[in-house]
Amino acid sequence: MGKLSNISGKDTVKAFQKAGWQPLGQVGSHFVMVKAGIRVNLSVPLHKELAVGTLRALIRHSGLTVEEFLNLL
Repeated sequence: MGKLSNISGKDTVKAFQKAGWQPLGQVGSHFVMVKAGIRVNLSVPLHKELAVGTLRALIRHSGLTVEEFLNLL
């Protein structure tokens, strides 16, 4: 399993875009992303460093594995 520390919100958004997630907009300091065929919206905090638990939850909701996500970075 890869290392999920020191990943910023902007890097996370870029990785999810590579996986087919599209930007919907921004609400405060959170970037909202959607994907066709999936009912879940991802709300990515645009912080300098995301908490590991928050990042794991986003990855789980997106339908990716940690390894797949790390390969997209």
